[in-house]
Amino acid sequence: MKKIIKIMEKERLVTISNRSVYHKYAEVTIPIPKHIKQEDVAEWLFENEHLYTDDLDQRLHESEYHFGLGLDYDANNYHKSNFNESESESETRYDIEGEKYGGHL
Repeated sequence: MKKIIKIMEKERLVTISNRSVYHKYAEVTIPIPKHIKQEDVAEWLFENEHLYTDDLDQRLHESEYHFGLGLDYDANNYHKSNFNESESESETRYDIEGEKYGGHL
Protein backbone atom coordinates (compact mmCIF):
# COMPACT_ATOMS: atom_id res chain seq x y z
CA MET A 1 0.00 0.00 0.00
CA LYS A 2 2.88 2.41 0.81
CA LYS A 3 4.33 1.75 -2.66
CA ILE A 4 1.03 2.71 -4.36
CA ILE A 5 0.81 5.88 -2.28
CA LYS A 6 4.40 6.81 -3.21
CA ILE A 7 3.65 6.25 -6.91
CA MET A 8 0.48 8.32 -6.70
CA GLU A 9 2.44 11.15 -5.11
CA LYS A 10 4.58 11.34 -8.27
CA GLU A 11 1.86 10.70 -10.85
CA ARG A 12 -1.67 11.75 -11.67
CA LEU A 13 -4.37 9.81 -13.42
CA VAL A 14 -6.02 11.03 -16.58
CA THR A 15 -9.15 9.64 -18.22
CA ILE A 16 -9.40 9.73 -22.00
CA SER A 17 -12.94 9.67 -23.39
CA ASN A 18 -14.44 9.57 -26.85
CA ARG A 19 -17.94 10.11 -28.17
CA SER A 20 -18.50 8.82 -31.69
CA VAL A 21 -21.75 9.25 -33.53
CA TYR A 22 -23.12 6.80 -36.07
CA HIS A 23 -26.32 6.93 -38.05
CA LYS A 24 -28.51 4.65 -40.12
CA TYR A 25 -30.27 5.55 -43.35
CA ALA A 26 -33.28 3.92 -44.95
CA GLU A 27 -35.86 4.92 -47.51
CA VAL A 28 -39.07 3.60 -49.03
CA THR A 29 -40.89 4.79 -52.12
CA ILE A 30 -44.68 4.79 -52.23
CA PRO A 31 -47.19 6.04 -54.81
CA ILE A 32 -49.42 9.00 -53.94
CA PRO A 33 -52.49 10.22 -55.83
CA LYS A 34 -51.53 12.57 -58.64
CA HIS A 35 -54.23 15.13 -57.78
CA ILE A 36 -52.63 16.04 -54.42
CA LYS A 37 -51.00 19.48 -54.53
CA GLN A 38 -47.33 19.68 -53.58
CA GLU A 39 -48.13 21.77 -50.51
CA ASP A 40 -50.60 19.08 -49.31
CA VAL A 41 -48.29 16.07 -49.64
CA ALA A 42 -46.96 16.24 -46.06
CA GLU A 43 -50.49 16.26 -44.66
CA TRP A 44 -51.46 13.34 -46.90
CA LEU A 45 -48.40 11.39 -45.73
CA PHE A 46 -49.27 12.04 -42.07
CA GLU A 47 -52.82 10.84 -42.65
CA ASN A 48 -51.59 7.73 -44.47
CA GLU A 49 -48.49 6.85 -42.47
CA HIS A 50 -49.72 3.26 -42.22
CA LEU A 51 -48.63 2.90 -45.86
CA TYR A 52 -44.93 3.32 -45.11
CA THR A 53 -43.97 3.39 -41.40
CA ASP A 54 -43.61 -0.37 -40.84
CA ASP A 55 -41.60 -0.85 -44.03
CA LEU A 56 -39.39 2.14 -43.22
CA ASP A 57 -38.80 0.88 -39.66
CA GLN A 58 -37.87 -2.58 -40.95
CA ARG A 59 -35.45 -1.19 -43.52
CA LEU A 60 -33.91 1.07 -40.89
CA HIS A 61 -33.49 -1.91 -38.58
CA GLU A 62 -31.74 -3.86 -41.36
CA SER A 63 -29.48 -1.01 -42.51
CA GLU A 64 -25.87 -0.68 -41.42
CA TYR A 65 -24.34 2.02 -39.28
CA HIS A 66 -22.39 4.83 -40.95
CA PHE A 67 -19.96 7.05 -39.09
CA GLY A 68 -21.08 10.63 -38.48
CA LEU A 69 -24.35 12.51 -38.25
CA GLY A 70 -25.31 11.98 -41.88
CA LEU A 71 -25.73 15.72 -42.35
CA ASP A 72 -22.64 16.71 -44.25
CA TYR A 73 -22.57 17.44 -47.96
CA ASP A 74 -21.19 14.03 -48.90
CA ALA A 75 -23.89 12.15 -46.99
CA ASN A 76 -26.66 14.27 -48.46
CA ASN A 77 -25.20 14.01 -51.96
CA TYR A 78 -24.84 10.23 -51.61
CA HIS A 79 -28.37 9.76 -50.29
CA LYS A 80 -29.81 12.50 -52.53
CA SER A 81 -31.45 14.00 -49.46
CA ASN A 82 -31.51 17.21 -47.48
CA PHE A 83 -31.04 16.13 -43.89
CA ASN A 84 -30.03 19.17 -41.89
CA GLU A 85 -31.48 18.98 -38.36
CA SER A 86 -28.33 18.52 -36.30
CA GLU A 87 -30.25 19.03 -33.04
CA SER A 88 -32.69 16.18 -33.81
CA GLU A 89 -32.07 12.58 -32.82
CA SER A 90 -34.11 11.40 -35.80
CA GLU A 91 -35.18 13.13 -38.98
CA THR A 92 -37.73 12.06 -41.59
CA ARG A 93 -38.19 13.70 -44.98
CA TYR A 94 -40.18 13.23 -48.12
CA ASP A 95 -39.10 14.16 -51.62
CA ILE A 96 -41.40 14.01 -54.63
CA GLU A 97 -39.55 12.29 -57.43
CA GLY A 98 -38.98 14.39 -60.52
CA GLU A 99 -40.43 17.56 -58.97
CA LYS A 100 -37.60 18.92 -56.80
CA TYR A 101 -40.05 19.38 -53.94
CA GLY A 102 -40.08 17.92 -50.46
CA GLY A 103 -39.83 18.66 -46.80
CA HIS A 104 -39.67 17.29 -43.29
CA LEU A 105 -42.29 15.09 -41.69
